[in-house]
Formats: sequence, structure tokens, C-alpha cells
Amino acid sequence: MTDTVRLKEEIKRSGLKKGWIALELGLSSYGFHRKINNESEFKAGEIKNLCQLLKITSLKKKEEIFFNDGVDKITTKTRKLESKGLK
Repeated sequence: MTDTVRLKEEIKRSGLKKGWIALELGLSSYGFHRKINNESEFKAGEIKNLCQLLKITSLKKKEEIFFNDGVDKITTKTRKLESKGLK
């Protein structure tokens, strides 16, 4: 499962707009939103292109963001709250 919090942090760090990233991946903004939030899964090619756009070169970081078995929707939501200081 995708670590939503870490992916959003990487997108923010990059300074790229989500809508532009979606177009570069061949996705609609809504489709990209669904993938970021684990409502649907990223395809391998999308992960590859997204990592190139975000300049994520570390295999470890890629695995932690996109193939994190320890992340589920509840964990992701909890981490979002923690990052906002709400938990």
C-alpha cells in the first residue's frame, strides 16, 4: 500500500502541482487523488514516472512509499492527524 503521508510530503517538497503531475502520468486529477489516497493502486509504470518527476532515486525510499505493507488506511489517517498535531 502507498504511504500517503510520505508521498504527499515528497510532492510538496518537489514544488510540483498535483494536477500537472497527474497529466504527466496520463491520469485525471481525480484518478491521481484516488491513487494517492489508496482508493486504487498505482501501476508499475506510474510509480517509475512519478519517482522520476519527484526525483526519488533511492530504492529504499521507493519501497517505503509505494510498497509499505505496514501501512493501511487507518494508519495513514492516523499519521495525517499526527503530522497536523491533532493526535
